[in-house]
Amino acid sequence: MTVITPERAALGRARWSLTARLTLLTTVIVLLVECVIFLVTANMRENDTRRDLLWTVAHSSLSSPPACTWLVVERDGVVAGTPGLPAGFPLVESLRDADVPRFEEVDRDGQHYSVLTQRRGDEVVQVVYDERFHLMERRNLLVAFGVALLMTALAVAAGVATASRFLCERAIAPLNEALARQRRFVADASHELRAPLTQLHTRAQLLARKADALECPEALATEMRRLVNGTRQLGDVVDDILRSALSGEQPRTDVVDLAEVADEVVAAEDARAADTGLVLEVLRGPGQFLVPGAESALRRVVTALVDNAIGHTPPGGTVVVALEAPTAAVVRLSVRDSGVGFDQADGRSLFERLHRGTAGRGQRFGIGLSLVREVVEAHDGTVTAVGEPGAGAVFTVDLPAVQPAIPLPRGESASAARAALYWARGAGLHIARR
Repeated sequence: MTVITPERAALGRARWSLTARLTLLTTVIVLLVECVIFLVTANMRENDTRRDLLWTVAHSSLSSPPACTWLVVERDGVVAGTPGLPAGFPLVESLRDADVPRFEEVDRDGQHYSVLTQRRGDEVVQVVYDERFHLMERRNLLVAFGVALLMTALAVAAGVATASRFLCERAIAPLNEALARQRRFVADASHELRAPLTQLHTRAQLLARKADALECPEALATEMRRLVNGTRQLGDVVDDILRSALSGEQPRTDVVDLAEVADEVVAAEDARAADTGLVLEVLRGPGQFLVPGAESALRRVVTALVDNAIGHTPPGGTVVVALEAPTAAVVRLSVRDSGVGFDQADGRSLFERLHRGTAGRGQRFGIGLSLVREVVEAHDGTVTAVGEPGAGAVFTVDLPAVQPAIPLPRGESASAARAALYWARGAGLHIARR
């Protein structure tokens, strides 16, 4: 199975763009050359016709005109012509005024004629030349030029496409090999991590059950349950990475309660926030917060934003994760902190890969926010950042809401909404995405 990576797709677009441009350029050049040849040929043919007419006036007689030519001779008011003279000839006005040679183009009965009227001694000679064969040659020449232009365009397109494909394949061969090695490494590492993570998750479950059986303090039991959730979520992440590395398959789309995800992330970060002297809380507005997507991926988004906020907020500060539904089609999650903030001019570069700030605590790799943007855009959403130096920052994620929303009795939780939505999907009701 060939995996279409962004680099390979960009290279393919560049290759086809190069083929199109070279084909267009070659076609235009050939067209210009053909136009020049046609104009030169037409001019030469017109000059040849004039020379033939002049020669006919000087040397031909009524009894022996050249092919496709008729003669009219006027002497002392008497006009005589070659048998078969086309209707509409001679041109009487031209015969009367023949002091200087007169070249004319005349159409009669759908035919085109070249006419020369000139005095020869004591008589006036008018030569009528039928241009039908010359016009036929001109049309044939245009058809030949058109066929040649088409064949040239096809040949250039095929040749350039073949050559560019060959060169591109050779150019990206090292990249493909490097990507294949990287994919194998990620797959092998993910596979090796699955076994110890499964064991860790199992042991965490056993400890949580023992804590409940032994009636341990509620705080300890709660932490054990959080440990179970954390190991399960880590296993989900590893499974997503392994699945993507093996087949390029994207995580399956499901219905995700963003409020529950935010609660779980904040609960997991409570101890860290307490250690650094921060207040970490979740605020919910009215409405439901159900979105279509991959739960593990969206959890990484919330985790990265909360981690970024904690890392840039000094002790005594606050980090607030807020959820709201500004419209029926949008679910909004924002992470606001009272930390060091940033210059708004740098807002766009925050989401660039390997961009690292200098004011945060701990080691920063410049990957978290770029992954946030990639995941959000893959879910048809948007992410923005607003900040001010020394006045904190707000990161806002807008995602399309699951449609239609399911009305619930007052007091029901979002979990109940999700359960109802699952029931609706199982019953075959239509669920549309924005």
